[in-house]
Amino acid sequence: MSVMSSVIRGTRRLVHADPALFSNFPFPAVFCRAGSADSLLTCQPNRKFAFKHVKGQKKEQKTQKVKPKVDKQEVEIRQGMTVAALAEAMNRDFDHVLEALLNTSVHLDSLEKDTVLEERWIKEVVTQSGMKFRWAKLSASRERPNRDACRRPPADPTLLVPRPPVVTIMGHVDHGKTTLLDSLRKSQIVSTEAGGITQHIGAFLVQLPTGEKITFLDTPGHAAFSSMRARGANATDIIVLVVAADDGVMNQTVESIEHARRAKVPVIVAVNKCDKPHADPQRVKQELLAHDIVCEEFGGDVQAIHISALKGDNLLALAEATVALAEVLELKAEPTGPVEGLVIESRTDKGKGPVTTAIVQRGTLKRGCVLVAGKSWAKVRFLFDENGCAVREAGPSTVVEVVGWKELPSAGETILEVESEQRAREVVEWRSHDEEQRKLQEEQSAIEQKQKLHLEEYRREREGLSHLSWRQRKVALYRANKTRFATRPSERMQSDQLSLPLIVKGDVDGSVEAILNILDSYDAQQQCELEVVHFGIGDISENDVNVAEMFGGSIYGFNVAANRGIEQLAARKGIPLRLHSVIYKLVDQLKEELSAKLPPLVSENITGEASVVAIFDVTVGKKKVAVAGCRVQKGQLDRRFRFRLIRGRDTVWEGSLAAMRHHKDDMQTVRAGMECGLLADGDVDFRAGDIVVCFEEVAAPQVTSWDPGF
Repeated sequence: MSVMSSVIRGTRRLVHADPALFSNFPFPAVFCRAGSADSLLTCQPNRKFAFKHVKGQKKEQKTQKVKPKVDKQEVEIRQGMTVAALAEAMNRDFDHVLEALLNTSVHLDSLEKDTVLEERWIKEVVTQSGMKFRWAKLSASRERPNRDACRRPPADPTLLVPRPPVVTIMGHVDHGKTTLLDSLRKSQIVSTEAGGITQHIGAFLVQLPTGEKITFLDTPGHAAFSSMRARGANATDIIVLVVAADDGVMNQTVESIEHARRAKVPVIVAVNKCDKPHADPQRVKQELLAHDIVCEEFGGDVQAIHISALKGDNLLALAEATVALAEVLELKAEPTGPVEGLVIESRTDKGKGPVTTAIVQRGTLKRGCVLVAGKSWAKVRFLFDENGCAVREAGPSTVVEVVGWKELPSAGETILEVESEQRAREVVEWRSHDEEQRKLQEEQSAIEQKQKLHLEEYRREREGLSHLSWRQRKVALYRANKTRFATRPSERMQSDQLSLPLIVKGDVDGSVEAILNILDSYDAQQQCELEVVHFGIGDISENDVNVAEMFGGSIYGFNVAANRGIEQLAARKGIPLRLHSVIYKLVDQLKEELSAKLPPLVSENITGEASVVAIFDVTVGKKKVAVAGCRVQKGQLDRRFRFRLIRGRDTVWEGSLAAMRHHKDDMQTVRAGMECGLLADGDVDFRAGDIVVCFEEVAAPQVTSWDPGF
């Protein structure tokens, strides 16, 4: 210690002797005299080295020696990346990706540049390369330009020419609409229709004796064809409302009036069947007043013509009234320019392929025109009139059959002419894309709603567990869900819910539409689920039978046929094949099949009642059993039926008897006033005063509660 003190004193002397010599050397403050100016000037910059190093300062010095943070390269990854895409995103070559996957379970020999990597291997490559990854954001889809076709603006009035009126015949079923058209065009259509009722839209061009032409549309009057009547109302200029003078205003009459009102089409009332003895045309006109149809004789503007379609009475007056109203409406159209029209009906013909019945509203339709309707297009190959004769062209208000469609358009679609086949494909592609986007938005909304409901339910479940620790919460959730998870049915198990899958085929689009509309009204899902798994137009095919076999369903065909091979195939596979030509018969058979699916309703019919008087112990083999001694009070006891033991107001036992005896004789039945011994099948505690009831279980067939309304 003395040596160290001597060294320090000697050093101080040297510093004071020649300060300039040691000015470049950093000395601790111990070598400077306290309070001297030299110590303040020379040693102040290095004062921090004069303090004693404590533990806290050592730790501070260690933390200051941390290596500077190196920014890692960020790689943008996405699902389904190929090896080449990953290498490009990392700015590396193909071999680098292989090296990163060298010690993994990936089979490197099978990797090519276009091999799609799993998500975990994409992350592994990026991590092994000393980089970090981030998920690529979904780029907002670029909005596609609207390539749809649309109607032309209104034509110049100087280019318009008069056109024949389009008249729709509407009214209740069996009021004589088709008979009226037969009388006007001298045909016998009604005799060829199944069931004597119209089940399609018919279109005819009628030339009157005076020379005027009128295009008539005949709509079905049955309740099942509401959509067809609506289409007819939207495509027409004038509606002739046929009302039977003996029936008056009926359900479909009122519906036809509503269709005319919505379409804003003028109405002419044809009071039919005026030749019948109980006809009362005045009652018909008065009933129409309740539906705002005011005839001229009551001060209104609606013409009412009394006719007899069967005998042809007063039909000329009806035609003249129609022509007069058409002149008042000043019906004109532009015969030039691109064609615009409306699909009245569509069907598949064996020789012609997809065929549509269309009414031309604007322009002139010719062979070779390129048309678009809905999501299908056509290059017109042939045009046929209502008689099946080929025509070269069709002007406004003309109804023709168009052949040349690539796919079958739906009835009610608007027909537009476009410049070329390429343009038609663009329009169809755009419409398909637009419909797909709308469906995606609807599905996204449904998913978001489901997620919202699930989140609310999740929060409600955990509100009562918020005060618990995570361990207690886990135990509570396990106990709450243990039973539910244990009883969760397997995905392969069939549902106990009854169901009837259907395959629906029709001759035309309108028929299928009518049947689907009827099925939409099905409201007995709690009894049996009704599901349409496939529908289409045309005859029954092998594919229909295979689909029905797959789903275990039935095939219903309306106005279609099935060849012998298809019938044998369906019979071999046990597929019910229901073919009908009258729609209400089809619906009746569907209701019968639904009712047959339902379990029978079991009811109890009480046949007798007895009271227990005493209990006896009888030895049967080596065992003693209790036998109830009873007296029959009402009806009779029958051993074949079931029995119920009632004590007070409680049912103690229910089952069948092992034996029933009167004295020592086995009895099948015991009547009122007689005594008998009853031995139950099983251990039953009979007591005196109990009531024994004998009842028969009667099974009655259950009928579906669905009522389609006709």
